[in-house]
Amino acid sequence: MIERWGDLVARRARAVLLAGVALAIAAAVYGIGVFDSLSQGGFDDPGSESARELALEQETFGNKSVDVVAIYSSEDLTASDPAFRQTVEDVVTAIPDGLTSAVVAYYDAPADQGLVSRDRHAAQVRISLAGTTQDDYLRHYDELAPILEADGLETDLAGAFAVYNDVNEITSEDLERAELLSLPIVVLLALLIFGSLVAASMPALVGLLAMIGALAVVRLLTQFTEVSVFAVNVISLLGIGLAIDYALFVISRFREELALLPADDPDASATAIRRTMATAGRTVLFSGLTVAAAMASLLIFPQAFLRSMGYGGVAAVLVAVLAALTVLPAVLRLLGRRVDAGRLPWRRRAGAFAVEADGEGRWAGFARAVMRRPVVVIVVTVALLLVIASPFLGARWGSVDHRVLPDDAPAHVAADKLASDFGPETSTASLLLRGATEQEVADYTREVGQVDGIVAVLPVDATADVTLLRAVWEGNSQTERSQDIVTALREVDPGAGSALVGGLSADTVDLIASVGDHLPWMGLIVVVVMLVLLFLAFGSVVLPVKAVLMNLISITASFGVVTWIFSDGNLADLLGFTPQGFLDATNPILMLAILFGLSMDYEVFLLSRVREQWDRTGDNDAAVVSGVQKTGRIITSAALLLGVVIGAFGTSGIVFMKMLGIGMLVALLIDATIVRGLLVPATMKLLGRWNWWAPAPMARWWDRHGFREGGEAGAAGGHAETEATGERSPAVV
Repeated sequence: MIERWGDLVARRARAVLLAGVALAIAAAVYGIGVFDSLSQGGFDDPGSESARELALEQETFGNKSVDVVAIYSSEDLTASDPAFRQTVEDVVTAIPDGLTSAVVAYYDAPADQGLVSRDRHAAQVRISLAGTTQDDYLRHYDELAPILEADGLETDLAGAFAVYNDVNEITSEDLERAELLSLPIVVLLALLIFGSLVAASMPALVGLLAMIGALAVVRLLTQFTEVSVFAVNVISLLGIGLAIDYALFVISRFREELALLPADDPDASATAIRRTMATAGRTVLFSGLTVAAAMASLLIFPQAFLRSMGYGGVAAVLVAVLAALTVLPAVLRLLGRRVDAGRLPWRRRAGAFAVEADGEGRWAGFARAVMRRPVVVIVVTVALLLVIASPFLGARWGSVDHRVLPDDAPAHVAADKLASDFGPETSTASLLLRGATEQEVADYTREVGQVDGIVAVLPVDATADVTLLRAVWEGNSQTERSQDIVTALREVDPGAGSALVGGLSADTVDLIASVGDHLPWMGLIVVVVMLVLLFLAFGSVVLPVKAVLMNLISITASFGVVTWIFSDGNLADLLGFTPQGFLDATNPILMLAILFGLSMDYEVFLLSRVREQWDRTGDNDAAVVSGVQKTGRIITSAALLLGVVIGAFGTSGIVFMKMLGIGMLVALLIDATIVRGLLVPATMKLLGRWNWWAPAPMARWWDRHGFREGGEAGAAGGHAETEATGERSPAVV
């Protein structure tokens, strides 16, 4: 199939290019409206206990949760001064209907609820937002925030939705800054890597097409399902990053094939494109499928936020593959040797990827050195990676609170003011009882009050059959202690009735449980799909298993670094964040999906060149040396370019975005250096011909239908069978 497509592009390059441009223009026009269709919520599991509590609470009483805390303060006036109170009353009465379901001002609340600061110069207004979804709340918060500003008083807005609003705004700003920061550096590095202006512009072209196309796909998806605004972040990261990788793979192979053909051959560019598509094009196709499969594993999670990352990732990857296999080869076919136009002075004598004889070059020498002591290399390398991974054993889990924001973010400032002016930070849980008698409610309230840490149990509202209580304790809602309190509250016997426990801490408990429940299925999906795809690509059952194990080791090492920095608080001052003492429960999931895909990206590229040489010679050692030699510089260059794109996300002011960027950068560096440079050649040397083993039925199937590099059927090493068993023998060439 890929060979036929390469032949079509070689013969009809201009038509393919025009069709691609027309489709890109249509996608740009359609996709530009995606931002109006994206949701800002989607962080909860609709089937969790906390979500069911909130739904029943809303159905029975309307929303009674404290979503926003407006803090009014003055250096000159106290909360009891008539002018202070009148100003706050004017703000409260100005709130239009439909934005809130409940407003409790300090002057209407009992004194023991602590809505006035200890120095009497600040006071709170607690607000419950109207709506039924997180998206409703965020939309209403956007409308409400300017209304809450009080003339003559300093106004600060705290609470979960103030934090979410700041996260969304700062993330959007950080995304723009990351793109502005990374793209010029990527263009400059591409110029240095390719050595010519024309070749260096190709990755930017493919990246632009990937972004445009993916946004259009996501907008189409919003017509059928909820898609979070955070999908755009993944599109930016993967769309640009993988487009650079794929363009690098295709262009380098095209230049390599072109260099092997006579300079006066009029069909040289067409021949080079056919060969490029049959080799690098095949690699790009399989690489894209593996990354897309890894991102698609996020679709099993019930949180729309995580599913949206999956939607955005799959869209970005598939469009990047499509662009790299259509528009890019069409442009290269039309350019021919002019792809090297605009060469830099020091690159005029030789191409950026000059062809070397097999077995020559620094990367080949390095591979031989590694393969002379494979056991030592494997033991030392794996031990080092496990030591780096060890902090992950003590990882603690939580979710978003104000500390994910920069210190000067409005919601962070407001939260600090709450803690400093109104006493110790407190957390709450909503307790909803159904079918309980008055005596059972009283007994339940008393038992809740006896739970270790609970300082108050307050009645909120009641009907004939449903009672809403609020349990209060000191401490941050995301601490392990708060999670333990929620667990203890859920164990309190409600008598003949039933009880549901909700609130921010309960949301976190349910999020962690949901992630834990779905993670094994995610892992199973990713591993099975990877094993199948890699078998189709290489005809071996050994190499896919080895690849999965090595990727797990390298990814776990990056988790260890992330835990050491962001949970334990090391380098906090240098990197500019407030340690939370835990990891956001969703971040490792995102990292696992993205990194598993990206790790397989380089694995497929390296093994494709190894398999190509193995099919030619049947010499495992020579194949490994040749593969490392031919891909070493390209993988290093690709990792460098992708590292710039990913690293730019590490400059984010939002802790979980910074953690994602730094964690992925560490994993990328480990994968492109330690894994590809040390573990791959060492393990392949140790396994020898067993690298290419498959059971007899699978071997015969692959011999007939396998997707070989270059589309060549049958060669020495890959197809030898024993007469006795019919299995592909690791000992026969």
